[in-house]
Amino acid sequence: MMTVIVAAVGAFALAAVAGWLLTLRSGNIREVDSESNQGAADSTDLRLSRTGPTVVHFSARWCGPCDRVRRVVDQVCDDLGDVAHVEVDLDANPAVAHRFSVLSLPTTLIFDADGRQQYRASGVPKVVDLRSALAPLLA
Repeated sequence: MMTVIVAAVGAFALAAVAGWLLTLRSGNIREVDSESNQGAADSTDLRLSRTGPTVVHFSARWCGPCDRVRRVVDQVCDDLGDVAHVEVDLDANPAVAHRFSVLSLPTTLIFDADGRQQYRASGVPKVVDLRSALAPLLA
C-alpha cells in the first residue's frame, strides 16, 4: 500500500513540474536574432504594413485563448495607432504557419516596416509586453 501512495505522490509531483514548465513560457515575448532570422517576410503573403510594424497572430476557430490574443492585440494597436494587425488562420494557411515554425496556438509575431521578424510570443501576451516590444519599432 505504501508503494502505491509513493508512486501516486511521485506521479502528481512530476505532473505538477511538467505543467509548471509548460506554462512558464506561455505569453512570454522574446527578441528574435535578426541575423539568424529567415530574412524579410513576403509582405504579400502576410499583408504586412510597409509604413510601420505589424503584429501577426496565428489562431484557429477551435483555439480558446486566441480570442484573448485578438483582444490584447486590438487594444495595443488601437492605443499605438501606427501598428497594423493581421490574423492568420492556421487551418486555412498551414504553409504560412509552417514557414514561420508555428508549433502551438496562439503564436504572435511582430514584424518591422521592412518585413523582418523582430519578436515572437507563444501564448497570450500581456499588453505591457507588446507595447514594450513595439515601442522601439515606432521610434
